[in-house]
Amino acid sequence: MRLYKCTITIIALVFVVGCGSTKIQEEVTLNPNLHTKPVQIPEKIISANTLAKDRVLVFTKTNGFRHKSIEKGVATFVKLGVANNFAVTHTEDSLQFNSDNLKKFKLVVFLSTTMDVLSDAQQTAFENYIQNGGSFMGVHAAADTEYEWPWYGKLVGAYFLSHPKQQTATIDVVDHNHPATKHLANIWTHFDEWYNYKNINPDLHVLMKMDESSYEGGKNGDNHPIAWYHEYDGGRAFYTGLGHTEEAFDDLNFRQHLVGGIEYCLKRK
Repeated sequence: MRLYKCTITIIALVFVVGCGSTKIQEEVTLNPNLHTKPVQIPEKIISANTLAKDRVLVFTKTNGFRHKSIEKGVATFVKLGVANNFAVTHTEDSLQFNSDNLKKFKLVVFLSTTMDVLSDAQQTAFENYIQNGGSFMGVHAAADTEYEWPWYGKLVGAYFLSHPKQQTATIDVVDHNHPATKHLANIWTHFDEWYNYKNINPDLHVLMKMDESSYEGGKNGDNHPIAWYHEYDGGRAFYTGLGHTEEAFDDLNFRQHLVGGIEYCLKRK
């Protein structure tokens, strides 16, 4: 009798499961809306523009005086990149100056480079990069670089002549209509090593000038630019003479000054 009841129970369970499977199959077959609607893809939280960061090459090769602030400067550029959506690659290898590599970058920064840093072939590759719409940014000793390359002299805007001792001086901000200076007051007091310049390109758009009456050792007189920008040979160029000291890269005004120069060179402004 017990065996008979168990057999009946098993048959009943099989019947129920079979009916359930049949019901599911009927729903799949008879309901034309089930599993036929296209999958809805949610909107991306991070936009494609954010993911596709502008690439910036920071070049720090030196064949003359080497500034202790270079490493601090590189670290600052990396941090500014994280905060302002650009990706920094740092190199001291001049072999990176070839056409295939340079075209990966929207901006090349010479961060306190000194003396001859590129071969003739590398110079040609860099000229082609600028002529094809690339951008250049020079910081401090970028003006103490490649004295025998006239094209570069015009690009950077001026060559280093001399400097007095490091000291506090007053900067006159003469153009606020640029992202590198719009955050500044008319007068900026700053401690740095103040370059005097020679072979100043007359086509520069000067952003800031030194007030030579505020410190000792100025040699350029009333025409003493310290930051400028211009378009040259198909590309954009920006230069700032600040950045000798490590402490300069902690100055919020200087950091924003750098960001503005980068924004200009990346053609965001």
